[in-house]
Amino acid sequence: MWKPDRESKKPLYAQIADHLEQRISYGEFPPGSQLPSERKLAEQLGVNRSTVILAFSELRSMGIIEGKSGSGTRVTMTKWGATPKHTPNWKRYAEGGNFLPNLPFMRRIREALSGAPALIDFASGELSGDLAPSEEISNLMSRHQYTAYLGYDHPQGYIPLRQVLVPYLNKYRQIQTTESSILITSGSQQSLYLITQCLLSPGDAVAIEDPSYCYSLPMFQSAGLRLFRLPVDRDGACPEDLRALYRRHRIKMVFLNPNYQNPTGAVLGMERRKRLLELASELGLPVVEDDPFSLTSYGGMPPAPLKAMDAAGSVLYIGSFSKIAASGLRVGWMVAPNAIVERLADARQQMDFGLSVIPQQVAAQFLKSDYFEPHLDRLRMQLQFKRDLLIAALKRELTGLISFTVPEGGLHLWCKLVPQVHDGKLLEEAIRRGVVFVPGSVYGSDSGYVRFTFARARAEDIDAGISRFAEALRALLEVPSP
Repeated sequence: MWKPDRESKKPLYAQIADHLEQRISYGEFPPGSQLPSERKLAEQLGVNRSTVILAFSELRSMGIIEGKSGSGTRVTMTKWGATPKHTPNWKRYAEGGNFLPNLPFMRRIREALSGAPALIDFASGELSGDLAPSEEISNLMSRHQYTAYLGYDHPQGYIPLRQVLVPYLNKYRQIQTTESSILITSGSQQSLYLITQCLLSPGDAVAIEDPSYCYSLPMFQSAGLRLFRLPVDRDGACPEDLRALYRRHRIKMVFLNPNYQNPTGAVLGMERRKRLLELASELGLPVVEDDPFSLTSYGGMPPAPLKAMDAAGSVLYIGSFSKIAASGLRVGWMVAPNAIVERLADARQQMDFGLSVIPQQVAAQFLKSDYFEPHLDRLRMQLQFKRDLLIAALKRELTGLISFTVPEGGLHLWCKLVPQVHDGKLLEEAIRRGVVFVPGSVYGSDSGYVRFTFARARAEDIDAGISRFAEALRALLEVPSP
């Protein structure tokens, strides 16, 4: 993001005015469009609000922008006497379409992190740089010669990567499959998107865990699906609840995250796994199993996935490189019946003509290298260390104000706040104090829950982050209700 140059002899307000004028001339802010508020622009640029006020005054004096009481500041429709003809109503287009924007809380979190990189980040669901195998991957890339052919790849994904995934899935996840039943995707979200767009129709009823990461993805609503809640307790989702939903709503598909569920960290109990697969077979009900966290199991022995126990072929299995190595490579996979793989590969090819070959080559080399298992061991140890730091900080700072169950794998700690606090106010107060988290209501839960992700924050920042969160919570508790 552009920032004014504080070393320049040109005043900050003049730099901002020039920058906005350039963006307006490029059509980024067409005639009639609204500019960010003075407060928001000041936060984004790291300047005082008075500096932005001066910049707006400069542009207003040039006839480029205009302000109306109660409606903010807009780009003028008549710049220097030239009246634009048939300017599209871009605001209406931006608010239209079938694909819904991210939830307001998620947009606010991303905006805060973008505008203030120094925020202590308990919100982003990815590994920090020190947890990623950057040096190992760099070594592999320097030692191996990658293909010179940079054309479109096989619709199902890079063949050597799919070949490597066959023994990988057998060894680490006890899943027996062949390369023809594997589809390479850009990650779990693309797998879910393809499933919702290609295998379901608007109006179909689907069961989603509550709380669930899926609730934070508007792609389900964008596809016109009807979502029904499948409550999660310490042992995961209950199969009998699924049967009841099926009877009432004729559920077409169920989405589960059985191992170290996001956000609760719950593990689906073995008896429930068996009963759920029996029920899926009895009802002919497809189960989508999202399994990004299993190999983070701190004990090193994660439960076998549903797919490994699936004798009836009911499970579509989704895996990803993001939570065990590097999210930036954008490599994920799906194991499914060949007919489904071909259908989704065809759809994905219409979207992007296939993924980049080089990240797939890097992933294939890393999975079969001597680096992989030592990396997993180090990752588990460091994640457990960060988890323990987070728990110690919560016990020290928030005893009596927060409760949680300690997860044995994954990246998240799911907490219930004892006092009643407004989600939005708590988030804003925390951001103001330099820390960010995800309110539990993002995942379908009632107000009063928070998700702390401990994989992104640096270990040395965890204490300070929880201290700031505690300050934010106590500040709200001292304010009487209106």
